[in-house]
Amino acid sequence: MRAIVVTAPGEPLTLAEVPEPEAGRADLLVQVAAAGVNRADLLQAAGLYPPPPGAPPWPGLEVSGTVVSVGADVAGWAVGDRLAALLPGGGYAQRVAVPAGLALPVGDRPDLVDAAALPEALATVWSTLARAGFEAGDTVLVRGGSGGIGTVAVQLARAAGARVLATAGGPERCARVAALGVDVVVDHRAPGLVEAVLAATDGRGVDIVLDVVGAAALAENLTMLAADGRLAIVGLQKGRRGELDLGLMMDKRAALVVTALRSRPLAQKLTIMADVREHVWPMVTAGRIRPVVHARLPLAAAAEAHRAMAAGEAFGKILLIP
Repeated sequence: MRAIVVTAPGEPLTLAEVPEPEAGRADLLVQVAAAGVNRADLLQAAGLYPPPPGAPPWPGLEVSGTVVSVGADVAGWAVGDRLAALLPGGGYAQRVAVPAGLALPVGDRPDLVDAAALPEALATVWSTLARAGFEAGDTVLVRGGSGGIGTVAVQLARAAGARVLATAGGPERCARVAALGVDVVVDHRAPGLVEAVLAATDGRGVDIVLDVVGAAALAENLTMLAADGRLAIVGLQKGRRGELDLGLMMDKRAALVVTALRSRPLAQKLTIMADVREHVWPMVTAGRIRPVVHARLPLAAAAEAHRAMAAGEAFGKILLIP
C-alpha cells in the first residue's frame, strides 16, 4: 500500500510503498477515507516525537474509513461498517489496523471523510476536562479557538453545559469562532487580552483555561483564573519552560493539569474512547458538535498540509485523502 514516510528528520515527506498493516485478533483493518493532520505529526516529521513502540513509523493519529476485515476477538463490528478512529500512528496511509476499542461508529452524521477531524481532539479535550474537574455551569476559556483542538473544544464545552470564552488571531478568525456558538471571543493579537477576559466575567475570571500555547501564556492564564480555577495545558506551541507564580496559585487555590494523549498506554486510551463513545459521540451524531475542516488535500500533499499548519493558516483541521 502507499503511505507517507519520513526518510530522515527534517527531510521532505515522501509517498512510498510500504507493507500492509497486520491486524491482530482485537483489531479492525480499515480502508482509510481520510487522515487528520495534527501538530504531533509535524513534531514526528522533525524527529522530535517518535512513534510509540509497535506503531507504524509513518505519521497519523486519526482516520476515518470503512472496515475491510474484523479480528477474531472483535464483537459489534462487521465488514463495510464506517468509522472514525484514534491511532498510535500510521494514519497517513491507504489502510490501517485499529484496536476496535478506539473506533467510533459513523452513520449518517458526520460525513465520513470529515469524521477524521474528530477522534484525537474529542479524546484530548474530554479527558482533559475530566481531569480538570469540569462541571456543567463552569466558565471555560479555550486558548486557540480556531485550531484543530480549539474548534472542537469550544463546541464540546458548550454542548456539555459550559459558558465558553475563546481566543483567536484577528477579527476574521474571531468572527468564525464566535459562529461556533462561543459566548465571548478575544483577539489575542490585540492588547488587553487579560483585561477583556476579566471584564467578560465581571472580574471573577474563568474556572478552566484549556491552553495550547504553553510557557509563553503561563502568567496570563494564571491571572485569568477564578478562585479554585484549573489551568489545563494540552499543547506547547510557544515554549515548554516558564515560571509559575506559586504565590498567586496559592491565593487562588489554583490547580495545574498537564496532559498528553499519544503517550498513554493502550488501556488508558481504550478507557478514554469508551467514555467519549458514551458521553460525547451522541453530541456529534445529534449535530451539536461538528467537524470543522480547513482543507481536504490528497495524501501526496502531506508536506503542503504540514507547511500550512506550521504557518498557522488552518482554521480547524486539515485532512489528507488517500
